[in-house]
Amino acid sequence: MSKHRYTVACLAGDGIGPELMAEASRALAAVSRLHGFAVDEWHVPFGGDAVRRSGRPLPAATREAVHAADAVLVVATKEPALEDVKAEFDLTWRAQRVIAQGADLAVFSPLAAEADAWTIERAFQVARTRRAHVASVGAAGSWRGLFREAADRHAGVLVEELTLEDALPLLAHAPDHVDVVVTESVFAEALSVMAASAEHGQRVVASGRLSAHGPGIFGPTHGSAPDIAGQGVANPSGLLLAASLMLAEGLGERAAARTLEGAVAGTLASGARTPDLVEAGAGSTTREFMDVLLAELPGARTDTEFYAEVK
Repeated sequence: MSKHRYTVACLAGDGIGPELMAEASRALAAVSRLHGFAVDEWHVPFGGDAVRRSGRPLPAATREAVHAADAVLVVATKEPALEDVKAEFDLTWRAQRVIAQGADLAVFSPLAAEADAWTIERAFQVARTRRAHVASVGAAGSWRGLFREAADRHAGVLVEELTLEDALPLLAHAPDHVDVVVTESVFAEALSVMAASAEHGQRVVASGRLSAHGPGIFGPTHGSAPDIAGQGVANPSGLLLAASLMLAEGLGERAAARTLEGAVAGTLASGARTPDLVEAGAGSTTREFMDVLLAELPGARTDTEFYAEVK
């Protein structure tokens, strides 16, 4: 029986991009073997790397690759050339994952009005596999109506309806209070920024922009960090969390996504830290951190017989 195969366009760019993408490739290869599917990676020039090679940040071959792939994984989501990629896709909703000390939350928001109902439904589906708690942030009557209809369909899921003024301090100071947040598009940017805030300790953040048709785009929230490029000390956690989000929402391999995100959380809990997460003393190198994570993967695997999800 042939196993599922997926293609992923990998946009490493420059700076720390190539070294982090190399480690993400190790993780994707390992987790796909554990869960019985295959990922074919297309590593194509992008951003500053592409400018050096061809004089263009988004060459024609790269554009063709991202359109043909099942998903796009990018290291630097702040790269201006990525805006051209987004503009060519019909991206209708957004997913964000945040791991903070003592908290793990997911934030969903529509990018287009026609995606409101679908985004709310997906938030409930995800909540049923987590702590069964969904908080809605919305002001429009139509939004509240859709949320309440979904709550009626998902008996047993704890629901909250929050104002923006209620939600912002929770995300900033008590992220463990919430599990899954789904928000009306008008509030999405404010909530996204607050969820990613590291004012009270380090947070690992990844996001994905998705479409009903065509590949989604997934990446961490940091830049290319040229000041530490090549030193082997870059933190791979954000890109690994983005890869997990890509597996879940972009490729539908949700059991594998849980395994990878569990390994990320387990590695951080084990005390492995790259220098940016160490307050005093020496930190682990990127490769040392990844070696711990790869050793964590088999133990982080969930049994799909008991953890089946709706695809």
